[in-house]
Amino acid sequence: IGTMGEAPESITLVECPDDVDRLEFPAGARLAYLTQTTLSVEEAGAVIRRLEERFPQIEHPPKEDICYATQNRQEAVHALAAEADLVLVVGSQNSSNSQRLKELAREQGVPAYLIDTPADIDDTWFNGVQTVVITAGASAPESIVEQCLDHLRARFSATIETRTLRHEDVHFPLPRELRTIVA
Repeated sequence: IGTMGEAPESITLVECPDDVDRLEFPAGARLAYLTQTTLSVEEAGAVIRRLEERFPQIEHPPKEDICYATQNRQEAVHALAAEADLVLVVGSQNSSNSQRLKELAREQGVPAYLIDTPADIDDTWFNGVQTVVITAGASAPESIVEQCLDHLRARFSATIETRTLRHEDVHFPLPRELRTIVA
């Protein structure tokens, strides 16, 4: 919404490969695409492939613009939800990547809830539940995740097992202007 608000007359929202099939641009039109950073690689890849098939001249971003943290968390939910009776996603209700994590678990038939804080946890969710997966949206504070784990330990005597499917070791350099000031 924010990006489209910058140039609404020049941007067309495409959410799936079928949307690409409905696009009508004149031959030789100058086109470029951007992806939402919270899309999974698979989702974005299917749309990009279709765009490149239909519009071989389309320009693309200079580098990968899909959020690695979002992709890693989606892969983890996909892998771990099958072992769970319940999935809790720590994140804001208006976070698209947090909402997507909840949806991924539910698509696998596992009840899933998006919570902002431990206060949002409902004890009735845990009837008959043995295994809970807890994950968080890419921007959720680690301190809130820890508070949720502490709540489960205190309320249900939960044993916590940390599972790491992918190590995140991406480093972002300071912008040139700040590097100059620091130097």
